[in-house]
Amino acid sequence: MGRLGELEPVPRRSTVEIISDELRSAIMYGSLAPGSQLGEADLAARLGVSRGPLREAMQRLVQEGLLRSEPHRGLFVITLAEDDVEDVYLARLAIERAACRMIMARNRGEALVRLTEALDALMEAAGQRDRIAMSDADQAFHQVLVASSGSPRLERMAHTLLVEARMCLNALQEKYPEPDDLVEEHRKLVEAINDGDEERLLRLIEEHMTDSIERLRTPAV
Repeated sequence: MGRLGELEPVPRRSTVEIISDELRSAIMYGSLAPGSQLGEADLAARLGVSRGPLREAMQRLVQEGLLRSEPHRGLFVITLAEDDVEDVYLARLAIERAACRMIMARNRGEALVRLTEALDALMEAAGQRDRIAMSDADQAFHQVLVASSGSPRLERMAHTLLVEARMCLNALQEKYPEPDDLVEEHRKLVEAINDGDEERLLRLIEEHMTDSIERLRTPAV
């Protein structure tokens, strides 16, 4: 990011990138349900695109692990089992711990500003008791956390994991934290960054992920 007020080139997004984002979003929100088959002709018509870029976009999602290819059958949206849920959150923990260390070493001020804005958005969604808006704001907070590390590779790895985490929550909405609890968990992360307490920050991010695993694993009462 350049200095405030400086003009910078606007990034151009290819058709394939736009289609990839549309497909990711449809998978994340459940419009393309887990286990569903993707038909090229149907999707091309719905998106108003030709099959060439659609095919390339779908292959990107195969590489990211959001779609699986079955020989002689086609492409399907992945289905996440309980073991996958734990794996998603443990992988997120590894990435977000690394991001937290990098933030505390070099980007704490910038991260604090960006995460405070993300926390405000989460508080607003929680105040409305809107589960979808809360999930969006929760995901945006963690995207900002990883992006604030300054590592494009960590950010790239986190992107797919956040979509998979959202798929877990879509299937298990009754296990999503209460609004006040969700806000408090994230407020503590921001406070630890503000206080410069790396040990507390790393402990909190680990608790955040392991608590999510336990919540999603335990049968709903």
